[in-house]
Amino acid sequence: MLLDKDYKNKIDALLTLIVEKNASDLHLIAGFQPAMRINGEIRPIDYPTLTPKDVECLIASVLTEAQLQKLETNLELDFSYSIHGVARFRGNIMKQRGTWAAAFRAVPFILPSFDSLGLPGEIKKLCDLSRGLVLVTGPTGSGKSTTLAALIDIINTNRALNIVTIEDPIEFLHKHKKSTVRQREIGMDTHSFGEALKHVLRHDPDVILIGEMRDLESISIALTAAETGHLVFSTLHTQTAPLTISRIVDIFSSDKREQIRQQLAGSLKAVISQQLLPRADRKGRVVAVEYMVNTPAIRSLIRDGKDHQLYSAIQTGHSYGMQTMDAALVKLYQSGKITREIALEYCIDAGEVQRMMRNWI
Repeated sequence: MLLDKDYKNKIDALLTLIVEKNASDLHLIAGFQPAMRINGEIRPIDYPTLTPKDVECLIASVLTEAQLQKLETNLELDFSYSIHGVARFRGNIMKQRGTWAAAFRAVPFILPSFDSLGLPGEIKKLCDLSRGLVLVTGPTGSGKSTTLAALIDIINTNRALNIVTIEDPIEFLHKHKKSTVRQREIGMDTHSFGEALKHVLRHDPDVILIGEMRDLESISIALTAAETGHLVFSTLHTQTAPLTISRIVDIFSSDKREQIRQQLAGSLKAVISQQLLPRADRKGRVVAVEYMVNTPAIRSLIRDGKDHQLYSAIQTGHSYGMQTMDAALVKLYQSGKITREIALEYCIDAGEVQRMMRNWI
């Protein structure tokens, strides 16, 4: 790859700009101007169109020699980068149509407070758990990492525990408070999620954060850790709580699914499914949250393979703080935070949402 010191200043300026503009991401692709994502929309920056050499030099200026070699070998790379006094960034580089492209996600130095995120207050109770599995799910860019960071910070502030995180890459930095926090980054501190998880229990953890449960191995170890007295937090790219259960079970071979259902029914504590939506006033985005708690009824449905009935159980679980995604969307619409069109665009069951809206009127 090409190296040019001037490009280091250029990319730092672009990354600083997206922080100043309160954008979430910076995109670099040959044949287009640098672009940023603001409130969910891609907007070009007033900057010359990038050539393939421009993109290559901008990327190379923020990577170490080891990262450059890994990128040349694998043709893609996840990494972290920081600008002192500005922010940290989660980066991903890939090849497309024979040229390099990159995306940078801004990660603030200051941890967001739970109360600032707009999450249901019931979720905060998960920080008092001593063991079990808590999953935060949703599409890319839905705020999963931010929610997890806020929950870990509550534990770190209020409980004297040992917290170990395994991330790819590390996003929010946690300082030692009442708890001790060890953060391991894939590629820098360990070779893979699988390798890190094999050894994590030797670090005497009370709380384990797994950046993403990506495969059979990581899911198996997470379930075992949750079963054996640890509090495990992780993420999945699923849209709803019922789909999360199906996704975990289906990744295993048919002869092991019964056992996994038993494990999951016993260890799962909650599933938080979230998505970020454009606000009605166009001033930023607001989070919509589906929340499922592993009550005796939920546990029985998971164990018996009746995932299709989980949504009904969530609908009737108000006393436990549960709510469906559709109910969350209707509440946001009723409070004027999102429009009717947005609620119908992001809902699971348009007919159910329209019925709830009619009953409210």
